[in-house]
Amino acid sequence: MLGDTNSGDRPNRRALILVENLSVPFDRRVWQECMTLRDAGWTVDVICPRGSKRDTEPEAVIDGIRIHRYPLRAATGGPAGYLQEYGAALWHTARLARKVGPVHVVHACNPPDLLFLPALWLKRRGARFIFDQHDLSPELYLSRFDRGKDLLYRAVCALERFTYRTADIVLATNESYRDVAVRRGGRRPEDVFVVRSAPQTDRFQPVPPEPELKRGKPHLLCYLGVMGPQDGVDYALRALAKLRDEIGRTDWHAVFVGSGDSFDAMVELSRQLGLDDQVQFTGRVPDADLVRYLSTADVCLSPDPRSPLNDVSTMNKVLEYMAMGRPIVSFELREARVSAGDSALYAPANDEAEFAKRVALLLDDPELRARMGAIGQERITGPLAWRNSQRALLAAYDAACRGRTPASAGRRERRGKRSRR
Repeated sequence: MLGDTNSGDRPNRRALILVENLSVPFDRRVWQECMTLRDAGWTVDVICPRGSKRDTEPEAVIDGIRIHRYPLRAATGGPAGYLQEYGAALWHTARLARKVGPVHVVHACNPPDLLFLPALWLKRRGARFIFDQHDLSPELYLSRFDRGKDLLYRAVCALERFTYRTADIVLATNESYRDVAVRRGGRRPEDVFVVRSAPQTDRFQPVPPEPELKRGKPHLLCYLGVMGPQDGVDYALRALAKLRDEIGRTDWHAVFVGSGDSFDAMVELSRQLGLDDQVQFTGRVPDADLVRYLSTADVCLSPDPRSPLNDVSTMNKVLEYMAMGRPIVSFELREARVSAGDSALYAPANDEAEFAKRVALLLDDPELRARMGAIGQERITGPLAWRNSQRALLAAYDAACRGRTPASAGRRERRGKRSRR
């Protein structure tokens, strides 16, 4: 097993993790994977972009993980901007991969579905390729750009197919993604492992509530997460306007924690809806402040509208709300129910008025809020705990490497001892 990789009869294994979407260790899922592999005896390198306010050093060694970072300007101006961003990221990734040298496993995390290109280069030098599918890129394209199934959409689908075909093993974040890998990607079920994202419970430890965060109101509502076109912050704001105007509830203050492409637009929408005095936008905050808000919140909001992407995606914010023991209001989404279960109330998909009614119901029932919060915590420490994902991750690496010649071996040896898949 992988835990024995440092034993005398097996060489030390080396993994290279490729990330383009976020810096590391800011990308919590990737960092948990790094720690799990390190503890199992792997030497781990990561290639990722630099952050704007954190993770800014070009190279760092943190907790035994060597991180190589490159400068990257975030895309602006639609698909053309993303092509420019992805081209720069690919160039830097290939440059740094050469610097890292031979590895046993190259582990590429999407989006975008372009990292199979440097992975293919490493694979031809003896590495095994694990594709860690964080997002369904075709569905993400449809949700984000509202351009329909145009030429770029077909290109995105083609890149996903190439990635599936190139990978030796696929990691899926939930069963819905696993089904896509098998059905659409043509992967064998035994080559697809579900490695669920899970919050770091040591990071999400409740602290005593701070009533002053409620700004003089009896209740605090909280949203945590990215604010992009597909994340539903606009749905949440319109639902809060209905909570005030149609249900007549003004006994709440709401805080929206996080940032993203739509941040400025959401602040403007809040102003247009006349919510300035009841809605606060914090931007990204330190973990300590995040925990303060969540510990004080009476209800947490997960307003992701139903879309081809959202319906089958696991929302990190939902898991983090659950870890903090907070009740949730969500739209009816397949994977939202799988994650949250009875720790959430579900409004019909994209129905802002019904979303507002469920918020009001929870505000009126402190016992229900406490019961739902306890259910969420039990799920996070039980079936959704990271220890279960750790086992799946190590099993995936074991499957990838079983019977393979180390990538650091000479080219002649690899030719002479060609192993079977």
